Amino acid sequence: MKRSARVFLTVFILAMVMVLPRAGALSKGDGNPNGGSLNYGEYGRPATLDPITSNDMIAMRISELIFSGLVGIDEKQEIVADLAERWEISDDGRIYTFYLRKDVTWHPKDEGQEPMPFTAEDVVFTHSIMMHPQTITPLKVRYEFIEKVTKLDDHTVEFTLKRPILNALAKFSFKIIPKHGPQNPEFLAREDAFVQHPIGTGPYVLKNVTAEGEVILTANENYFKGRPHIDKFIARPFADQNILGQALMFNAIDMIVLVNHRDIPQLQGDKRFVLQPYNALSYSFFGFNVRKPLLADKRVRKAFTYALNRQEMLDSFFQGQGTIISGPYAPGSWAYNLDVQPLSFDPEAAVALLAEAGFARGADGIMEKDGRRLSLTLKVPIAKESEAVKRVILAFKNYLSKIGVEIHAEFQEWLAWKEDIFLHHDFDIMFAAWVFDDSADISSLFHSAEVGPWKNNFGAYSNPEVDSLIVESKLTLDHEKRRTINRKLHEIIADENPYTFLWTITNYAAYNKKLRRVAIHPYKFFSFADNWYIPKSEQR
Repeated sequence: MKRSARVFLTVFILAMVMVLPRAGALSKGDGNPNGGSLNYGEYGRPATLDPITSNDMIAMRISELIFSGLVGIDEKQEIVADLAERWEISDDGRIYTFYLRKDVTWHPKDEGQEPMPFTAEDVVFTHSIMMHPQTITPLKVRYEFIEKVTKLDDHTVEFTLKRPILNALAKFSFKIIPKHGPQNPEFLAREDAFVQHPIGTGPYVLKNVTAEGEVILTANENYFKGRPHIDKFIARPFADQNILGQALMFNAIDMIVLVNHRDIPQLQGDKRFVLQPYNALSYSFFGFNVRKPLLADKRVRKAFTYALNRQEMLDSFFQGQGTIISGPYAPGSWAYNLDVQPLSFDPEAAVALLAEAGFARGADGIMEKDGRRLSLTLKVPIAKESEAVKRVILAFKNYLSKIGVEIHAEFQEWLAWKEDIFLHHDFDIMFAAWVFDDSADISSLFHSAEVGPWKNNFGAYSNPEVDSLIVESKLTLDHEKRRTINRKLHEIIADENPYTFLWTITNYAAYNKKLRRVAIHPYKFFSFADNWYIPKSEQR
């Protein structure tokens, strides 16, 4: 099968289906024991828990435990059957027919409710509600290539594509939601109860979310691949990343999905834990709000990049465990243009660009233009950030002060930060990181159609040539042509500088050695968690 590449209202009458109660939980039959709980630490809280409206990695990881797709990805990164047991592709590459499993049921919507069967109705519904104009989701742009979805019978569904596309099969890993789930049958709003209390077909069932923000998931006894071994997953939110390492070392949690780099030496020396690297396609950046007149000129944005000594920051704050980047693709992606070099550290070039843009130093040393001082707000998520990120922000302020730019940093609680950035667009500069499933697809980040509330082009970057190239990249079936188009996109976006692109860093997970057979998906993390287990002697 082909290798994977990822990162959904027509209404039909649902046929009556009798579901016989199971004699007992389905067994995996691998000889490993069931039981025990896994408490894992997360840096912040998810805004929503469904796979459609969510656009943060915390929610993505939880969705991976609750939901399933038509196809999945195995540990070798190969496409495998999931909700669909098999599929057929037409000779012209435009029709994908999926034959669905007949032994899949949805998690009960209410306690004591009989599980409802998964059918083709749910697949048609997911696509319809995902693509509805009033559903705000980063997925919409990813699936515009689908012309229509047709139910052929209760367990057969046909996707007709507008055009053949590269790696189409991998894209059908998107998560399916139940037709009977959302309150609104037409579009999914963030106010819908389903987004906070979702039900899926995956290995774990959402039990509840506590007042403290803990997300508690319990094993799905009727999971079609066999009951997952670990009884309970608990996602515990932490507002201060520094506490995560301490919580692991004092046995308050069993796993950290993303270790603070300052904790790596201490964890490496503790035989109770496994420190496991995983190379996600990701990068960190400072993003600019180009709606703001002071940042609308690319010379100003590029000056900021010249002003930063990114290599010094990487070496000092992350022990050099990363790579400086020049553009919108992660360095591990085939789309990355190695010929585009990162801008060098050159404060003199930065000052020259600001002067060219019409700025001059005022009496207080801050650059001015037409009576407006170059004084900007920088918004950073989480009130108590990790020490490394605090240092990055302080360094950013100091470097820019040397070229006459005043930065006011605001650390915000995660949800408040998301609302300011993605909903209200109330910021000048923001600091964040993207993690990609398909790093060759940057359409939701830089296409002008993705400007708007809760969309990923939060800075309102717009360039007709970039829009055209993004569309052309999606249309081509020639891999080498697509590589050429993406290299050009990389070159243009690097020059336009809608972000100051920083670096990609090697990620580490850390977990107690009582957890066995742990395999980590580099993007979704928990894809293989139903096979993890805890020996009976170490369960609690």
